[in-house]
Amino acid sequence: MMNKKRINTILLGAFCSVAVLAPTTSYAKDKPKLSQSTYDIESKVVEWRRHIHENPELSNREFETAKYITKHLKSLGLEIQTEVAHTGVIAILKGAKPGPVVALRADMDALPVKERTPVSFASKVMAEYNGEQVPVMHACGHDTHVAILMGVAEVLTGMQNELAGTVKFIFQPAEEGSPVGEEGGAELMVKEGVLENPKVDVVFGLHISSGMDVGTIGVKPEGIMAGVDDMKITIKGKQSHGSTPWNSVDPIVTSAQIINGLQTVVSRHMHLTNSPAVVTIGSIHSGVRSNIIPEKLEMLGTVRTFSQADKEKTRKLITEKAELIGKSMNAKVEVQIPYSSNYPVTFNNVALTQQMLPTLESVVEKVNIIKPITGAEDFSFFAKEVPGLYFFLGGKPKDTPASEAAAHHTPDFFIDESGMKYGVEALTQLTLDYMKLQQK
Repeated sequence: MMNKKRINTILLGAFCSVAVLAPTTSYAKDKPKLSQSTYDIESKVVEWRRHIHENPELSNREFETAKYITKHLKSLGLEIQTEVAHTGVIAILKGAKPGPVVALRADMDALPVKERTPVSFASKVMAEYNGEQVPVMHACGHDTHVAILMGVAEVLTGMQNELAGTVKFIFQPAEEGSPVGEEGGAELMVKEGVLENPKVDVVFGLHISSGMDVGTIGVKPEGIMAGVDDMKITIKGKQSHGSTPWNSVDPIVTSAQIINGLQTVVSRHMHLTNSPAVVTIGSIHSGVRSNIIPEKLEMLGTVRTFSQADKEKTRKLITEKAELIGKSMNAKVEVQIPYSSNYPVTFNNVALTQQMLPTLESVVEKVNIIKPITGAEDFSFFAKEVPGLYFFLGGKPKDTPASEAAAHHTPDFFIDESGMKYGVEALTQLTLDYMKLQQK
C-alpha cells in the first residue's frame, strides 16, 4: 500500500484533484552533492530549452532538434545512435560498476499552434502539417523535457565512476502522433529495439505541467494516464433534395441519433466510481449545400479508458450502438475503432512507484498523489514492456492561480523555467537510487 499520511484534496490547474502525501524517508544520501551539480547546470538547461523552444519541429520532422541533442551528447563522449524511429536519438552511458540498465525518456516534438506568449524566445516558425503551412509551437513542454534530459546526461556523465549500471537516454520523436500514413513515436522505437542492446530493466519519464506549482511533483501508482483509441464512423444513406426528405436516408439525422446513443456508453455502462471513461465525437463532415440531403457522413472521435477490459468493452458498445441505430434509420454504418491510433494505458508499476517515492520526495517540496488523467501518453509503450514510472513536474509560477494558468496545447501555454532544475535532479536521483537499491 502507498503511504497515506496527511491526505488533503487540492486542485492542480487543468490536470486533476490530488491527495497530498507527507514526506517519508529518502534514500538520497548524496543529495547535497547532486543538488549542487543541478544548480551548476541550471543556466545551461535554460539556454538549451530556449533554443529548442524558439526552433520547434513537428512530429517525425525533428531533424534540427536531433542534431542539437546529438552535438551535446557527443561532447560528453557518449555512445550514440541516431535516426531511430526516423529522428530519435539514443545515448548509452556505461557506469564503472555492473548493474541494471535504466532508461530515461524525453519527447522532442512540437505542435501546430501559433504562439502568443510574450517571451523573447517565442516561436515564429512555420511548417507543413497535413499539406498546409501552419505555425509551430512547443505548446506542451517537450522543449523542457529535452533540455532536462540533456542536463541529466551531463550530470550523470560526470558521475560515471560512481554508477553501478548503465543509463540509456531516449530522445523520442512524434509523441503527439505521427503524420497521416507514417509510423513513429514510442511504438516504433520499441519495434526497432530501443529497449534492447542493452536490455532495459526500468524506464523513467516526466511531463512538465503548466497547472502544477513549481517545486511539486504529481504521481500515481497504476494507471496515471488513459489508454486511447480514435475512431471513425461512416454513415451511408440516400441522397435527395432537401425539400423532399421522405425520399432520403438522411445520414445527418442518423449521426445525431448515434451521437446521442454514444453518450450512454459511459453514463449507463461504465462503473465510473471504479474506472473513468470518455467517449467524444470531435469532427463531423457531410454535405455541401443547404438544400441537399447528402449521401454520406463521416465522424471522428476519441475513446479513453484505464484498463484493457474497459477498452474492449467500449469498442464493442460503440460498434453495436452505432450499427443498430443506423439500421433503425435504414442507413449503413461502418465503425473503425481504433482508426489510426491506439495507445495503451500509461501504467506506473506499483512496486516501482512505492520503491522510488522517497526519492521523489527528497527532490521537491511536495509530492502529490494524483487522480487518473484522461489525457494519453505514448510513454505507455515503454512501460508496457518494462516496469515504468511516469510523473508530472510542476511548471506553474507559484504566484499564478491555477485557474489562470494556460492549458497545454494552447497559444498561451507557459512554463516557469525555475522548475526544470527539479526535473534534472529527479531523473538523476531516480537513476542513482534505483541502481543502489538493486545492489542490496
